[in-house]
Amino acid sequence: MSVRAVLAFGTAVLVAWLALFATAARAQGLESALSPGELAAPHAKVEGDCQKCHVRFDRNAQDRLCMDCHKDVAQDMRSKARFHGRLPAQACRACHSEHKGRAFRLVQLDTATFDHAKTEFALRGGHAKPECSACHVPGKGYRLASRECAACHRKDDVHKGSLGARCADCHTENRWKEARFDHAKTRFPLTGKHESAKCEGCHKDTNYRETPQACFACHRADDKHKGRFADKCEACHGTLDWKTTHFNHDTDTKYPLVGRHRLAKCETCHAGNVYREKPPTACADCHRNDDKHKGTLGTDCARCHTERSWKEPAKFDHARTSFPLTGKHASVVCKSCHQTTLFKEVATTCVGCHRKDDVHKGTLGESCKDCHSDRDWKRPSFDHQKTAFPLRGKHELASCRACHATPSDYKQAPRDCIGCHQRDDRHEGQEGRACGSCHDERAWRPARFDHGLSRFPLLGLHARVECKACHPSARYKDAKRECVACHAKDDKHRRTLGTACDTCHNPRTWKAWDFDHDKRTRFVLDGKHASVTCAACHTKPAEDKVETPSQCIACHAKNDVHEGSYGRQCQQCHVTSSFRTIRARPVRTSSAATARTAGRLLS
Repeated sequence: MSVRAVLAFGTAVLVAWLALFATAARAQGLESALSPGELAAPHAKVEGDCQKCHVRFDRNAQDRLCMDCHKDVAQDMRSKARFHGRLPAQACRACHSEHKGRAFRLVQLDTATFDHAKTEFALRGGHAKPECSACHVPGKGYRLASRECAACHRKDDVHKGSLGARCADCHTENRWKEARFDHAKTRFPLTGKHESAKCEGCHKDTNYRETPQACFACHRADDKHKGRFADKCEACHGTLDWKTTHFNHDTDTKYPLVGRHRLAKCETCHAGNVYREKPPTACADCHRNDDKHKGTLGTDCARCHTERSWKEPAKFDHARTSFPLTGKHASVVCKSCHQTTLFKEVATTCVGCHRKDDVHKGTLGESCKDCHSDRDWKRPSFDHQKTAFPLRGKHELASCRACHATPSDYKQAPRDCIGCHQRDDRHEGQEGRACGSCHDERAWRPARFDHGLSRFPLLGLHARVECKACHPSARYKDAKRECVACHAKDDKHRRTLGTACDTCHNPRTWKAWDFDHDKRTRFVLDGKHASVTCAACHTKPAEDKVETPSQCIACHAKNDVHEGSYGRQCQQCHVTSSFRTIRARPVRTSSAATARTAGRLLS
C-alpha cells in the first residue's frame, strides 16, 4: 500500500470517530427532548438527569439504580422481611410507574385488597376493622407506622404506664377490655379462695405493681392474735380456709411439744412478737426455781428430767457423762459417791475412792484403769501392747515378776534385751546391746543376721559357706576379713603377689582372675615383657604391698655385657621387644662436621 493510501485511510477513520461523538452528543439532547413525560414530585429533583434511573441499552439495570436510592427497601428485599421482602421477584416499574406528571402518586395501593399479613404486623381481631388512616398518618410512609400498642392506645392505658409498654402480655387484639393475664406467673400465684376473689378485692387501683402481697394487708381484721405473731399469716394459715391452721410445732420448729408442754397455751411461752422476740428454749429459763442443783449441772434439765412431771424419777443416763458406770460401779448406790445434789463436785479419778487399794504407792500415777478394771480390782487388765515395750513371742508367756521385781516400781524395768539376757550373750558384748537386730522374741535361735549390711557382704561362693567356717566362735568380730586368712593354702603364688587376693580374684570362683598390669601399676608390660609369667619378676613373698624393683638391671644383670659400665638405665639404649635391638640416639657434637660424621657412622 502506498503512503497516500495510508494517509487516506487514517483520515477516513478520524472522520468516522468525530461523527460518532457528535451523534452521541445529539442523542443525549434527543433523550431529554423525547422524554415521555414529567417525573412525579418525589423524583422532580433528578428531572433531566436520565442516568440516575436509566442505563443506555440495559433496561434491567433500572432496578439496581432504584435500590441505590431506596436503601431501606433494598434491605427489606435482602432480608426477606416486611412487605417488599415477601413479594415475588419482579421489576420495580411493575408497581411504580413514572413520567406521568408531578401530581402522579408513585404508590398506588388498593386498601381494599391489600394483604396486611405480608407486613410485620398482621391484622387480627379488632385491628381488622379500623381504617388505614387510623394507624398510617397521611403524608408519611406506611413503613413508618409504629407497631407498639402504646403508640395507638396510650389513652386507653388505665395503668398509666406502670406495667410497661407490653400490653399484649395481658390484652388481646379482639377487645381491649378482654384480658388473659396468668397470675400464676407472678410472684403471687392465686390458690385456694384467692382464685375466686375479684381483682378489685386486692387491686384497689390500676397500679397493680404496688399491690401489697402480705396477708396482713387484706386480713388485718381477721387477725385474732392482734399482731402478736407478726404479719406472716401463711406460717400457720392456708388459702383454703382462714380458720384452719396447718402449723405443727413438732415439725415446723426446733422445739417439739411433748408431755405437759403440749397442754400449755401459746401465750405462756410466746409473750412478745413471735418473729422479733425468739422465746427461750432452755429448761432453766422457765424452771430455774425448781433447780435443786443450783446450776451446777447446766441448763439442759432434759438430760435427767422429762416433760411429763418435774418430780418424776430422773432418767439420767450416767453412760453419757465423762464417767460411765460399768462393772461393779453399776450396782453402787448414787449416794455412795454423790453426798449432795451438787453432783459435779464428786471426784472422777480412781484414787478418789481407791487410794487405799493402790499397792504401787502412786509410782504409776492415778490412772488406775490403765491396768485395773471395774469388774475386779485384783485382776489387772493392763495392755502391755500400748507401752513402749509391746510383748511378743515368748515375752507374752513371761510372768510380770520376771521383769518387774517389785510391783511398786514397774517403770524402772529395763527395756533393752541385754538388761534381762546378759547371761545369754555368747558374743560377750562384742555385738552391743541391741540383740533384737538379729534375734527375735519367738526363739533365741536361729538368728536373722543380714551379712549384706556388714563390712563383709557375702558374694559368690561366700554366700554358701557355713557361718562356722569363718566364725569358729560366737565372737564374730574376731573373724579376719583378709582373703589370706582363709585361703592361705590356696595361694599358689606363695605370697609373691602379696596377700590382697581380691586384687586379681573374685568370690565367684578362685580360678577366675583379672589383673591389668598396664593400668594398675607404673610398669607397662610391652614387648617381651607381655609374655613373661608373673613369677619371673615376682620372686620374693610380700606380706602386704607388693614392691618389685622396676629397673631393668634387677632382672637383666646377667644380660649386661657392659658389666655396669653404662649404668643401670638399660632402657635408654635397649627396647623390650629384643635385648639386642639398640635404640637410635642423637649424638651431641660441638660442630656441624662432627655431627655429619656421627650421622654416617650411625647409618
